[in-house]
Amino acid sequence: MLTDEELIAEIRDGSQAAMEVLVKRHYSLIYTYIYRKIGNHHTAYDLTQEVFIKMMQSLDKYRQQGKFEHWLLKIAVNHCLDYYRSKHYRHQQATGELDTNIADDNSNVWDLFQSQYQQEQARQAVLSLPNNQREAIILSYYHDLKIKEIADMTCTNESTVKSRIRAGLSKLKQILLSGGDERDYRKQG
Repeated sequence: MLTDEELIAEIRDGSQAAMEVLVKRHYSLIYTYIYRKIGNHHTAYDLTQEVFIKMMQSLDKYRQQGKFEHWLLKIAVNHCLDYYRSKHYRHQQATGELDTNIADDNSNVWDLFQSQYQQEQARQAVLSLPNNQREAIILSYYHDLKIKEIADMTCTNESTVKSRIRAGLSKLKQILLSGGDERDYRKQG
């Protein structure tokens, strides 16, 4: 199996197949990060596609300093920031667009309901965090990045990242202990 750097060299030489392998290798990571950050499957799919387009457009700027995966995640982090600044995001917030999942008919309905309810509570709690705390929590706990890596990706210092994670975890605990309703937390704080 070729390394990311070997695939990049082949892509620079014009290999379409190498590009497909590189995208397939990292697609799940990027989609998962964006979905956890944005909270909407359809938007996450679109933004993931855009991240890979940006990756291809800026591949000549990749200098193999650190992991390719982290460089790609940094593109995703910045793209999400751009999305939050966009007119589309503001319009979506104004219309209150929701994202729903459909259960598999062969599963135990009660177990699925309970599991989905708990996952939805956790997802909503994470989504209710301020952007900088949400980002730090997602990168740390869902993507297992170290504090230094998160600081590099978000262009902040390590103590700020630690503070954001601590504050985010504290808010998550309060939200989840209050029954998952972030409005209860906002009334208290």
